[in-house]
Amino acid sequence: VWKEEEELGSIDDELQALEIQIQELLEHQQQLIQKKTILKKKIKQFSDTKSGSSKETESATEDWNKEDFPWSAKIRDVLQKSFGLQKFRPLQLEAINATMAGRDVFLVMPTGGGKSLCYQLPAEGSQGFTLVICPLISLMEDQLMMLEQLGVSATLLNASSSKEHVKWVHAEMLSRNSQLKLLYVTPEKIAKSKMFMSKLEKAYQTGQLTRIAVDEVHCCSQWGHDFRPDYKLLGILKRQFPNAPLIGLTATATGHVLHDAQNILCVSKCITFTASFNRPNLYYEVRQKPSSAQNCIEDIVKLINGRYKGLSGIIYCFSQKDAEQVTMSLQKLGIKAGTYHANMEPKDKSRVHKRWCANEIQVVVATVAFGMGIDKPDVRFVIHHSMSKSMENYYQESGRAGRDDQRADCILYYGFGDIFRISTMVVMENVGQQKLYGMVSYCHDVGRCRRVQIAHHFDEAWDSASCNKMCDNCCQEEALEKMDVTEHCRELIKILKQVDQMKQKFTPLKLIDAWLGKGLSKLGLEIAAPKLLREVLERIVAHLILQQYLKEDFSFTAFATISYVKIGPRANLLKDKAHVITMQGIQGKNKAAKVSLCYFFFLIFQQLILVILAVVYFKVINLHYSLYLRSALLLLLITKSCLTRHDPMDNVPPGLPVLYYPPGSI
Repeated sequence: VWKEEEELGSIDDELQALEIQIQELLEHQQQLIQKKTILKKKIKQFSDTKSGSSKETESATEDWNKEDFPWSAKIRDVLQKSFGLQKFRPLQLEAINATMAGRDVFLVMPTGGGKSLCYQLPAEGSQGFTLVICPLISLMEDQLMMLEQLGVSATLLNASSSKEHVKWVHAEMLSRNSQLKLLYVTPEKIAKSKMFMSKLEKAYQTGQLTRIAVDEVHCCSQWGHDFRPDYKLLGILKRQFPNAPLIGLTATATGHVLHDAQNILCVSKCITFTASFNRPNLYYEVRQKPSSAQNCIEDIVKLINGRYKGLSGIIYCFSQKDAEQVTMSLQKLGIKAGTYHANMEPKDKSRVHKRWCANEIQVVVATVAFGMGIDKPDVRFVIHHSMSKSMENYYQESGRAGRDDQRADCILYYGFGDIFRISTMVVMENVGQQKLYGMVSYCHDVGRCRRVQIAHHFDEAWDSASCNKMCDNCCQEEALEKMDVTEHCRELIKILKQVDQMKQKFTPLKLIDAWLGKGLSKLGLEIAAPKLLREVLERIVAHLILQQYLKEDFSFTAFATISYVKIGPRANLLKDKAHVITMQGIQGKNKAAKVSLCYFFFLIFQQLILVILAVVYFKVINLHYSLYLRSALLLLLITKSCLTRHDPMDNVPPGLPVLYYPPGSI
């Protein structure tokens, strides 16, 4: 029996060693696949440039970038007279020509690139009407407001439409004398209203249904960031109305999502136009979110009153409640701000939108509902009070800055607690957690160019040398170093094993408290508290979750979903004593901390000199001792100000030499 047990133990050790090797090989395989994809993209871009191709398209074999089609004169006239524009943006003319020629089109274009024009202009320049499927009523209302200002006849149908309005729309759909050009509906209208489908069929038979536009087409795919089940049923439109050209539009879709959406909509042979995701005029920055909500607000106010004084901007919040609270906090501090979210009355949303466009209010504090139809060109900043739930969402939201091609800033406040707040909201989504971790990885990465990270996410090849220092990482002058966090990981796993044995669970925040020594005696553990700032410990835990040494585990209650931390699948790799876990850090972080500390002592020294001078002066003129207390209070206030400021540069007097690292780099 002893020999069998010894052999069994030997087999277990060998299996563990093999498991480690398999994990490492799988990681290496993923790295090679990603590298291969990037290289293929670069080769294709090089060959396109060499052959003289000026537009970035896929499957577009014909030359659509010209104005000698039968409809070209009409399109040019509508562009100038109805939309007040003199020229097309990149790929707009190609997409318009293709859809006017009766071809099915998919258009992938960055936020602010002018996607909507690619179906609105053909609708205004054609007989009949264009059916537009849009995911949110609030977004449709924004579009209608803009079209009304341009004098383009458009309307929408939804569950709250009156019987009189529905009757009028149905009549307009079939009338040859109708002036209606754009009819907006949600995908649920197509999926659930047999009456509406019957009217569409009659409109198609009489030639009134000219075109079908599916906005936010990534919603078709379960791999898209805003999957909507009713979008999967939209394939009926091409099956029932095969001769009505379809145009699908999105700002954010990977190749996999596009292929999936094309199959769902039954347009596998469509022409696909893909613009570059790069917005060269946008500066991307990630800041460490202050732990205090009030400090975060004060930091934002400091930006608005300083760098963005008198300039228009948007602040995105994760929830409607957050948006309302942030708005009130900003207003109390003198900022002209308005709230915008989906649950507001249409008239209130319209009022906020109009006041913002007229520069009567400086900032709109909004949820994701504030998006499509927002065509204010001079938005100089987009601030994310919390990170978005996916890279696709962040790219769309941040892309609402700088539509006039002038420099604009995209600043994101990254907070450790926000990760788990958002993860409990997206846990029920098919790939919600995966997409959230992609966003966390973007915030967490202090080395790679922000543009390179965005490009890689959307399967686009990009060279960081072309960033032109338009992101915080490329502006980073301090050298990067690898921080060995292997022993930290072992300590955390030791804590979690003990917690599991005691049938307890730790939330991420409670895990860090225990790591810092709070409550360890109750667990019967003796672990020396790490001599690191809490923010650094939070970064280590986030890194270990991203690398799957730790993992989230969710518990559902009647009132909430709670995120706990468990030991992850890759923790087995630590059984190999040679295994090392590293995390990227800033070499100059300690240096910058010393500079900040030096500046703190500089302030104290400065104030002490003033106090000494005051004491001498008081003794000379024999003033009351209460003035001594006032001087001491002044010193305390200045010290507190120095310690609570987020950005050390904001407190440095002109001419004082300082070594500085960008906010968000720790």
